[in-house]
Amino acid sequence: METARAVETIQREMTVFARRARASAGRLHPELSLVSYTLLGHLEESGGCRATDLAAHYALDKSTVSRQVAALERAALVERREDPGDHRVRLLHLTGSGRRVLAHVTDRRRAAFRERLARWPEEDLERFAAYLTRYNAVVEDGGGPRPERGRPAPAAEEATDRRP
Repeated sequence: METARAVETIQREMTVFARRARASAGRLHPELSLVSYTLLGHLEESGGCRATDLAAHYALDKSTVSRQVAALERAALVERREDPGDHRVRLLHLTGSGRRVLAHVTDRRRAAFRERLARWPEEDLERFAAYLTRYNAVVEDGGGPRPERGRPAPAAEEATDRRP
């Protein structure tokens, strides 16, 4: 397959994947959009953060994050707490209910992926996982690898080895 056609196929299939992910989010938990689910996941992974950090991490408009966070607060899935390091800052944290809902939806999502991939050979699963990791490691704006949490981005010469 020539490069242009392969890229077109990848773009089309990624679009289908994104549409299915958004549609399935509502089936997994009616009040939890895909954006809300990803925000909850980030809050769990990070141990809490500011709303502006969420907006920056996901390259979302602050008003979008504000609306999502307000809905999550109304649903009692997140709460704001004072930052012990800076009392002027309020950090978002999952509530107990938020943790339970996130765990439930995550379990259902994993089960759906396991079912869909059940007939794939182990080598294909490992290759697919590696390709997705490689694809998602590239930062949208600069083309270099995304820095791992808590670590600076690698030097440009190191980044060239990871580009697709």
